Amino acid sequence: MAGLNFISWFDKSTVKHLRFPFSYHLMPVFLFALSQSPVVHLKESILAFLILHLIIYPSSNGYNSYQDKDEGSIGGLKHPPKVSRNLFYATLLLDFIGFLAAVFVNLWFSIFVLIYVMISRAYSYRGLRLKKYAIVGFLTVFFFQGAFTYLMCSSAFIDFSSLNFFTLPNVICMAVASLFIGSVYPLTQIYQHEADKQDGVTTISYRLGYVGTFIFSACMFTMATVLLFYYFTLKEQSIAFWLFILLMMPVVLRLGIWFFKVKRSAVNADFENTMRMNVIASSCMNIYFFILIIISIF
Repeated sequence: MAGLNFISWFDKSTVKHLRFPFSYHLMPVFLFALSQSPVVHLKESILAFLILHLIIYPSSNGYNSYQDKDEGSIGGLKHPPKVSRNLFYATLLLDFIGFLAAVFVNLWFSIFVLIYVMISRAYSYRGLRLKKYAIVGFLTVFFFQGAFTYLMCSSAFIDFSSLNFFTLPNVICMAVASLFIGSVYPLTQIYQHEADKQDGVTTISYRLGYVGTFIFSACMFTMATVLLFYYFTLKEQSIAFWLFILLMMPVVLRLGIWFFKVKRSAVNADFENTMRMNVIASSCMNIYFFILIIISIF
């Protein structure tokens, strides 16, 4: 092992590959769970937010970069630097710190964090590499970054019980979270078809093709919207649904414009357009769920 000088592991290359700003795009599920939590333990919620977005998610990003050793653009980095062994050590340290900190939230949250870390490793690890299989890779992200993350976040907010949590409203919310992830995830792969193919990875986006990726993502988003309508109808909160429709208009508009651009020329399925779409979608989602949180407080 390269000594115990932990600080030296976090060199410039390592910090870039941890991609801390990319946690912004993973924030909507946390805010969604928080906005629908009937009771919130404030201190535990803040700690859980910091653990996930500043430790666990960046560690997952870094480990994926270490395994992939990409030379082309990746999510959040147009020109990624070469990875080193320091990145591997840094991700192990972050995982340990994240799990240890999760114990101080509660036992269930720490268990879910450990499961999340293990699955994220299995997704990227060369010896297993779930990401190289189109359907398996998609379903892994679909469930664990969606429904499971909703469950994991919720366990930090409330006095969690596995016997009482899985009510119809919570199951619907978990499904909505997965469908939201499922609508975005294939679009993040659309500019990497050739790079992934050369690395032996067959993504769901590659299987679907450029046009098929947009259609698939639109279907996922539509199903999420229908379920959200049903959910807010059950809760007699129709205003929350129509607020969602209003705030998602920029996402739908941007997706439509990008779709017709790609349909005209595949050159538009590039890094810049993907990241722009990501920022718009994440921002609209984050704003929406943040508004719901404010409404629930007052």
